[in-house]
Amino acid sequence: MKTLLIINPYSRSGKSAKLANICTKYLRERNFGFETTELKNFDDAFKFSQEANLSGYNNIIALGGDGTINKVLNGFYDSDGNRISDANFGVIYTGTSPDFCKSYGIPTNIIKATDALINQRVREIPIGMIKFRISLDSNKFTTNYFACCANIGLGASLARKANSGVRKYFGDFAGTLISLLQLLSKYRGTNYSFIRDGVESNQQNVINISIGITNYIASGIKVSRKKDLEDSEMYLLTTANIRLSNVLKLLYRVYSGKEFQNSDFLFLNYAEKIEIQQNYIHPDIEFDGDPAGFLPCSIEMAKDKLKIIY
Repeated sequence: MKTLLIINPYSRSGKSAKLANICTKYLRERNFGFETTELKNFDDAFKFSQEANLSGYNNIIALGGDGTINKVLNGFYDSDGNRISDANFGVIYTGTSPDFCKSYGIPTNIIKATDALINQRVREIPIGMIKFRISLDSNKFTTNYFACCANIGLGASLARKANSGVRKYFGDFAGTLISLLQLLSKYRGTNYSFIRDGVESNQQNVINISIGITNYIASGIKVSRKKDLEDSEMYLLTTANIRLSNVLKLLYRVYSGKEFQNSDFLFLNYAEKIEIQQNYIHPDIEFDGDPAGFLPCSIEMAKDKLKIIY
């Protein structure tokens, strides 16, 4: 059995390197065979994952935070939603906001996560596929994959602001909340055009659109989606018409994760395919916690599920 650990030593302000040493020492003490490779830059994670998938590795493990997880995950797929190997995907989490791990029962304790790798308990999960424009001044599109959620609008701006250093000083939850409150004070909604399962619609004064699979959206923000969500379905959580009178209600609903009745400022729908047309005011996209690209975009499930170690 061939196992590769793709290590991001810079995760959690450089603390990840020390945590990686603990994990590799633990594996050697238990005579578990493995290889390691370290990232020199962020995009190495995708390249190393893709190469490992094509080279017959049985287990490909991301040791890092959300960004590392997403890059390694993308190395399992081609541009059409097909897995390129039968390898298992594993995570030893050394970041600050373990939404992926919490969603799928992957231990966040590094020793327990390492034990999970040794024990090889595996399950399949659905993965989202998103096609989007690479840059504002280009007509080139790319296809990427996500495990938790994609955001258009405020969520993408929030990811950029929170990732710029606020979390470093205040922690993940507080840093994200502070960034959110700062943005809400000056962020203005815009109109978006959707095609949801082939049906066109327009929504006015939209602040954010979350399109996801798991209850966890990002950094403590979560949604109570229906429990019988089909593998081909995603939720569509739209925030709009924000006023001073409903900001506290909104914050309670998105941070409590409790069920709610649809209202004019927060409403939940479901779809198998969602297309969002061009918008020049707030065109930004992020998924799984990191800024990615720009509208227009189309989102649906990948054809193949991903096998994860948990």
